[in-house]
Amino acid sequence: MSTIRIQPLTAEAFAPYGEVLDTAGAPDKLINQGLCGRYHDRATLEFAEGGTAGISLFEAELRALPYTLDLMERHPLGSQAFLPMSMDAFLVVVAPDAAGTPGTPVAFRTDAGQGINFHRNTWHGVLTPLSGPGLFAVIDRIGAGENLQEHWFEHPYTIIA
Repeated sequence: MSTIRIQPLTAEAFAPYGEVLDTAGAPDKLINQGLCGRYHDRATLEFAEGGTAGISLFEAELRALPYTLDLMERHPLGSQAFLPMSMDAFLVVVAPDAAGTPGTPVAFRTDAGQGINFHRNTWHGVLTPLSGPGLFAVIDRIGAGENLQEHWFEHPYTIIA
């Protein structure tokens, strides 16, 4: 079994797979009488024709490290954003495409307050909270068509801190 070491989630390291959603830097504008900073339009939402953006709530079971990565998935018809509804970190696993299957995975740990948006058709692991309640708002494509492809690894990976 191959081992993958978790790295911190940064915008630069995650850029090939999507966007980090956080409040880095100064707000784009102040609203609500100057008492609220708006970090505007942080994700590139992309949906195939015939689909619309939907907001769902996911309640995922907590996981522990070391974590066995045996499954990855992707969504060919739309991007997918995960926004934790707590200040707890979660594990994000992504992989480049290698002729229709996931290439070598990369693992990131979010910081408190970070969410992510996967680009359309990006291989990624399942929702993997490491602490806290595991409740997420998910913004993704709602519509007809097959928008889920799964790949099971013949030889799983072990993800460590």
